[in-house]
Amino acid sequence: SDFVANASHELKTPLTSIKGFVETLLEGAMDDNENSVNFLKIINNHADRLNTLINDLLDLSHIESKEIVLKKDKFALAVLVNEVILGFKSQAKNKGIEVSSALAQGLEIIADKSKIEQVFTNLINNAIKYNKEKGFVRIYSEQLVDKIKIVVEDSGSGIPAKDIPRIFERFYRVDKARSRKLGGTGLGLSIVKHIIELHLGSVGVESIEGLGSKF
Repeated sequence: SDFVANASHELKTPLTSIKGFVETLLEGAMDDNENSVNFLKIINNHADRLNTLINDLLDLSHIESKEIVLKKDKFALAVLVNEVILGFKSQAKNKGIEVSSALAQGLEIIADKSKIEQVFTNLINNAIKYNKEKGFVRIYSEQLVDKIKIVVEDSGSGIPAKDIPRIFERFYRVDKARSRKLGGTGLGLSIVKHIIELHLGSVGVESIEGLGSKF
């Protein structure tokens, strides 16, 4: 019931805005060229937001269904992570954030490459989005007894202790207003958790408010 309430709210907000601006245009604002272009840009942004939200919901629904079959291959994790980092080059540059990977070139894993790419895309996107100006994002690994631990560390605002247990829940956000403003759907970390658990791994976070996070 929480999920249905949250999903309805997330879909309703941009739809209400789109409807409001369309009605304003139909009531005569179309003749005001400057304002009508601004209204159309806002409508376009909200439509993009709905599209992202629906894509994330479909992704999550597919990942959570038992029908999903992982296409596992052996590949170098460092190469994949470097490709993902490259995709965020301009986003990081705009905020003066240095994104670096210290993953060993020889580190190979057997996993579903496209799904693991999705995991790093979500984590690096968040690490840049919720970071401070001129901050950093570092990706590195630690060898544990029988498994490998991959860390995505950022110098961002961190997560309050009370929110940490719920951070991987669908639609759970630490700062709702800021997350929406930055285009977050509240589903990214939930998708990350499900993908890693499908690979029989586990996911967690260490964070100190004001000092950044390690996922």
